[in-house]
Amino acid sequence: MITVKVIDETAPLEAVILGIANSMGGIPKIEETYDPKSKEHILAGTFPKEADLISEMDQVAKVLEKHGVKVYRPNSISELNQIFARDIAFVIQDKLVVPCVTPERKLESDGIQFVIDQVENVLLPDEHERMEGGDIMPWRDHIFVGYSKAEDFDKYTVSRTNEAAVDYLKKTFTDFKVKSFELNKSDNDPLENALHLDCCFQPVGKDKAVIYRGGFKKEEDADFLINFFGKDNVFEITKDEMYEMNSNFFSISPEIVISDSSFRRLNEQFKKWGLTVEEVKYRETAKMEGLLRCSTMPLRRKYE
Repeated sequence: MITVKVIDETAPLEAVILGIANSMGGIPKIEETYDPKSKEHILAGTFPKEADLISEMDQVAKVLEKHGVKVYRPNSISELNQIFARDIAFVIQDKLVVPCVTPERKLESDGIQFVIDQVENVLLPDEHERMEGGDIMPWRDHIFVGYSKAEDFDKYTVSRTNEAAVDYLKKTFTDFKVKSFELNKSDNDPLENALHLDCCFQPVGKDKAVIYRGGFKKEEDADFLINFFGKDNVFEITKDEMYEMNSNFFSISPEIVISDSSFRRLNEQFKKWGLTVEEVKYRETAKMEGLLRCSTMPLRRKYE
């Protein structure tokens, strides 16, 4: 059996699923994509090559293993993008939630079924309770959730988590305060689209956070998070930095974070906060509007 436990974003990591880029099936057709950044790179002829993606992800695997983390990889399914393991399952407390995702992504869960089968407490939300793990962020006694109300959820392909999912989390995880935030969405402009909550916000360290105000539909939601962590503990990124996925780093512990080597301003801030930054090159993966948090799904973090 595999023991799972996660109640925050930064406690020392013991076990994780890291996605794979094998057998992706080449460059997708425009109509097969479900985010504006992938569309942008297909049209520009710069969509990432499979070999480059595999190389980038292998770098991350080596960093995780260097720090003693048990790394699981999905079983490869032919002609399927299995990079973004975060979205198809997530752990809260001692429960593994396997949500209903978009029809295009349902097959991805088959690649991690061997892990799911080894977990004792597995929750399967109903198909109308739609959510992806990039929108779900446990933080101690809170669960932060990015979502879209019905009018946006029905309108935008990039809306992945709905109001029914927020209600599901509230009734399922009663030990937590579930705080939800509407995100700005665009199917065609990556500069105006927060695909998931972790594309515009993420905690780091013991009491810090990174945020892009413009990712939130309501200004008071961004203000809530800044006040929650304290203004001096929050690093605000720009629209261009959001586009480059600066908020999508990944914490191995409260002291160690994996970040893209191109995030110079952010990485300097991490170091000012006393964090060790494991820098990796993840520029090709970023072309598909996902980065380090998106491609990692923590199974177990260590708590005293």
